[in-house]
Amino acid sequence: MLKEVFNNRINPITASDSGGYGPILRPTEREISSLRQQIFELIRASGRIPRSSIARALNVSPGSITALTADLIADGFIKEVEGVARETSRGRPPVALELVSNALNVVGVKLSDEKHTAILANFSGKILASTTLKVKAEQKTKNQLLADIEILIKQLCNASKVSQNSISAIGIGISGKVDHETGIVAWSPLLIDTEIPLGSFFASHFGIPVCIDNDANVLTLAELWFGAGRALNNFAVITVENGVGMGFVSNNQLFRGDHGMGLELGHTKVQIDGALCRCGQRGCLEAYLADYALAREASTILGISPDEPQILSDTLKKLYTKAASGDPATSTIFDRAGRYLAIALSNIIHLFDPKLIILSGQPLRYDYLYSEKMLNEMRTLALNHSHYETQIEIQPWGELVWAHGATALAHTLLTKTVIAEGRQKL
Repeated sequence: MLKEVFNNRINPITASDSGGYGPILRPTEREISSLRQQIFELIRASGRIPRSSIARALNVSPGSITALTADLIADGFIKEVEGVARETSRGRPPVALELVSNALNVVGVKLSDEKHTAILANFSGKILASTTLKVKAEQKTKNQLLADIEILIKQLCNASKVSQNSISAIGIGISGKVDHETGIVAWSPLLIDTEIPLGSFFASHFGIPVCIDNDANVLTLAELWFGAGRALNNFAVITVENGVGMGFVSNNQLFRGDHGMGLELGHTKVQIDGALCRCGQRGCLEAYLADYALAREASTILGISPDEPQILSDTLKKLYTKAASGDPATSTIFDRAGRYLAIALSNIIHLFDPKLIILSGQPLRYDYLYSEKMLNEMRTLALNHSHYETQIEIQPWGELVWAHGATALAHTLLTKTVIAEGRQKL
């Protein structure tokens, strides 16, 4: 049985809303990292926590906690604060620990076809500034993308009055096949060339660490670090925009595959010798579901020449308006897209059995992607003897959610280096 839950979340959860940010890790999931890193991650996730609670949570002696937190304080990453309620009514409230907000700053960037977005966040996860940059919908060189990122960072620094020298790491999300470990983009619809070491190219220019990942993974990190997935062990995120992407979290960890290029849902084949996908192959899911696929089918109906430049969002709006008025031809386009989404969701349920599937992307404002008709199709395709429920949730955070997730890439990078090994790593 399936249960559909559509929450009306408008904004991502911030550190100030939840008292912390980052994945809420279970003890068994912390054991792969050093004790110093485990302590830091627990403080970050809690927002504010006394040493005694850290010792109990990690099952470590108070003396070890005191020594390691002293090192983190000396490095300027955490500080002591008062005001935490006692478990009993007697005595002075215990001193707690929290992150030092201005210790480090990070930038998250989402590169897209028509509009780039970026966020500047401090060490406590607070967003200091955000910005967007409209760009021409065409493939670019790595130097052109670099120029766009420079503009974004300059806008962030000007808006926040923060020096660019205070930025310690940059996280970037981009569509396509990305090797997260090496920073190599094997293929992206945004780039003219293939097999580009984009991560090292950007890092060399800015002089700070740059972490790059597939944009669906970046969106999934936004949920894992700031949203509905913080305390979930197992969930999936499906993105439907200019492409179709998927991110999956198992045991509170983002799954990337052996080469960092797993879960390319949009390029799973749903029709042999079918519609042409922008990757160059035929029959891919996104060739029937993505923005450009719908716009391609709409060209004839709306009387638009295939060679005429289109703003995808405007074309889809016109198409949906025509369908909502009862036009059968345009309704068929949306109905077919909804059926392909139903196929994708049922396959994900069969393969991964997630507790939650989050649907995200601008086209989600059009109800064909979450209509009762689509959900009924999904129920029909899913195994009917399941005793478990998979929640389906719409994620309406807006366009900045991608850049917000990219800040998690930068935070993760710093956690594994300067936080785990000390300030000297900067």
